[in-house]
Amino acid sequence: PSDLVEALSQATSACEMVWRDARPDNDFARLQPLLSDLVSLVQEVAAAKSDALGVAPYDALLDEFDPGTRSADIDPLFDDLDIFLPEFLQKVTDVQANGQQPEAFAGSFAIADQRALAERLMHQLGFDFDFGRLDISHHPFTGGVPDDVRITTRYYEDDFTQSLMGVLHETGHALYERGLPAQWRHQPVGLARGMTMHESQSLLIEMQVCRSLPFLEYAAPLMAEAFQGSGPQWQPGNLHTLLTKVTPGMIRVDADEVTYPLHVILRYRLEQAMISGDINVVDLPAAWDDGMERLLGIRPANDREGCMQDIHWYDGAWGYFPTYTLGAMTAAQLYISARQARPEIAEAIPKGDFKPLMDWLGANVHSLGSSLTAPDLLKRATGKYLNTDDFKAHLRYRYLG
Repeated sequence: PSDLVEALSQATSACEMVWRDARPDNDFARLQPLLSDLVSLVQEVAAAKSDALGVAPYDALLDEFDPGTRSADIDPLFDDLDIFLPEFLQKVTDVQANGQQPEAFAGSFAIADQRALAERLMHQLGFDFDFGRLDISHHPFTGGVPDDVRITTRYYEDDFTQSLMGVLHETGHALYERGLPAQWRHQPVGLARGMTMHESQSLLIEMQVCRSLPFLEYAAPLMAEAFQGSGPQWQPGNLHTLLTKVTPGMIRVDADEVTYPLHVILRYRLEQAMISGDINVVDLPAAWDDGMERLLGIRPANDREGCMQDIHWYDGAWGYFPTYTLGAMTAAQLYISARQARPEIAEAIPKGDFKPLMDWLGANVHSLGSSLTAPDLLKRATGKYLNTDDFKAHLRYRYLG
């Protein structure tokens, strides 16, 4: 109904603007009535879409970001990770505590030099600057259209790796957009196949490839050259140890790939409970803190680093969070299959040659657009539907050897 659309738009705008001020002040009490109103409207939207689509209310919200995916598909995957990850996390932190500690970088890294390095690696991965560009924003993102793809990042002069990994992550998104089928441009079939597949492409590039030792054998000399660096911290092995350090933390966007899924599982379960009415907004901070303690063994000191940290709910994006971890699992499954199908991929990456990988992704993911459902696309590319096996195998190999 048009009045619901109008009310939702106004409530979302009001809630987000208050969130921007209330979060730095750690003032959930100020935000709570606006979020309560917004949740009530989102529940109405979920009910309307539920009736139209013939699915459960939360699944109707999920469908907006990942068409066709249902809670029944996600629950067994996340339940499996819930069992696996806490114990695995303890093993990894024990191994890393007793192993070689990474040598951190010291000094200042000029933004101009960071940008030049980022653009060099973007180009090497296959990004065409005739059809896109790199800019600055408060948070990295990818936007635009396939023929004009815009990437943004944020720079820290005391740590070039955060910006660089952000750029490489967004480059994965951009290469997917750019690779969508030109013959189906401006048609629904020519669009990306939902956010799980989109996140898989960014995480495949960043996590599977660019945080790997083979990639760093190629990239480490370029990093040292960009910043006139020398010494053991610039060696591929040290960079790999630094970029795969696992430390449970409060903030999702800063999380490593072992703990990140636990952040997502918490949010997924909480937003399901709020949409169903099992949790009221006033009880959200306590439920969040309890969930963090159970999943990650740490408890937020305040709501700013707890339930107020993400913009998604306050901006009306309900049903988005699970796509991050579904994307990580999809990335692992695709990358394993790509290397099995094209053994030259593993040989090419340490040489800075990403064409074999991008050719495989182009043929099996990018060029197909939305001609298949996400499960069928993954089945076609890998021979099986989404499961946790390849993701867990990737984590075991990288972190436990």
